[in-house]
Amino acid sequence: MLTNDRTICAIATAEGEGALAVVRISGENALAVAERVFKPYGRPIAEMSGYTCAYGQVVENGGRIDDAVLTVFRAPHSYTGEDCAEISCHGGRYLTQRIMRLCCENGARPAERGEFTKLAFLNGKLSLTQAEAVMELISAQGELTLRSANLTRQGALFGRIQAVNGRLVKLLGELAAWVDYPEEDLPEVETETMRRTIAECLDETNVLIRGYDNGMLLKSGIPAAIVGKPNVGKSTLMNLLLGYERAIVTDIAGTTRDVLEESVRLGDVTLRLADTAGLRDTDNAVERIGVELARKKLGESALIIAVFDGSTPPDDADRALVGEIKAAGGKIIALINKSDISSDGHYRELCAGLPYVIEISAKNGSGRDRLEAAAAELFGAAGTEDGLIFVNERQRSCLGRAAENLGQAAEAVDMGLTPDVIAISVEEAAAALSELTGERITDTVVSEVFSKFCVGK
Repeated sequence: MLTNDRTICAIATAEGEGALAVVRISGENALAVAERVFKPYGRPIAEMSGYTCAYGQVVENGGRIDDAVLTVFRAPHSYTGEDCAEISCHGGRYLTQRIMRLCCENGARPAERGEFTKLAFLNGKLSLTQAEAVMELISAQGELTLRSANLTRQGALFGRIQAVNGRLVKLLGELAAWVDYPEEDLPEVETETMRRTIAECLDETNVLIRGYDNGMLLKSGIPAAIVGKPNVGKSTLMNLLLGYERAIVTDIAGTTRDVLEESVRLGDVTLRLADTAGLRDTDNAVERIGVELARKKLGESALIIAVFDGSTPPDDADRALVGEIKAAGGKIIALINKSDISSDGHYRELCAGLPYVIEISAKNGSGRDRLEAAAAELFGAAGTEDGLIFVNERQRSCLGRAAENLGQAAEAVDMGLTPDVIAISVEEAAAALSELTGERITDTVVSEVFSKFCVGK
């Protein structure tokens, strides 16, 4: 059977054993391929309407391979905009690979990475930003990244860029008309109007750029450090948050000598959490290196979880720690540990002025819910404006070029340069935004975008 390069197929579900798997076929001969490998118990596939399912058998040489369900999508009302068929079969590795091979032997070819979504983009079913949001949706690590991906998939980013670009194109038209047709005695574009338009477009661009930094922080995990004196319960807290014994816990002060790092989910927030050596002056050369690493990690962390031993009165080391964490620059949550033993108000006095002071028992887990709530307020849904968009690296690059050119245009206006000079920078900014949305983009960039997708998507 000759393969039709315009009909593709792939296993759309994750590799491995499971209750169900889906083999997806798309292209001009998708339904013909499905007819050769699937025999419905009811009416023929050719008579099936779009958005309908049929129960039947996957067959090879007249023999049954599996019982399955076929779902038909007819062009243009499908994900790719083409005829599509999806075979939902039992989810064994060998079984799905065999059905995939059958489809290829009967007229389809294996899909490339992201080819289904690439077809959706090329066939006008999705904008480029919406297509990219599909992978963001799949890889979402929490509520905020999921919300951002859904907003982008629904066209929110495209709409915001279009609104900015529309204003720039309008300004370019006014500038071009005044420059190109001086004999028409057209009114000159007012300097204040140009300045306001450029400034407002630059502000919106910078808002979206900040979304990249926030998104990368949430996607990759927020760098966080557990700090405190020796033997205050830092390693016990690390084990509590991980849910298993990872850090060595003893009653001997200075047990932790190195920095132990793990990824931890705290509610909807992912932390790249480091358990550090106890901060104190020491003559032990190995422990001193651990203390130096702890102080370095303190300065690198976006979140500092400072642990105090609530069963003992505060001392000079505790007071020094408060000064260190305030100077480090990260967001701070102070934990008064060992609340199961004692609850001493002296630490609340010591930590007065810190945004979050929480009593906790790392040993029995009490207070963890308040720690999660504090992290959510600092980095999660409770502390973030609705409608925030997290742009990806490609989109950030386009926005950066747009912002740079808008900044140059603003300088040109302030310097009193001629409209044709100002228009050059404005036009470059508009071009960068058009590349972001996919309205002005090369085949190379398109291929690069979709190469990051999984094969079945």
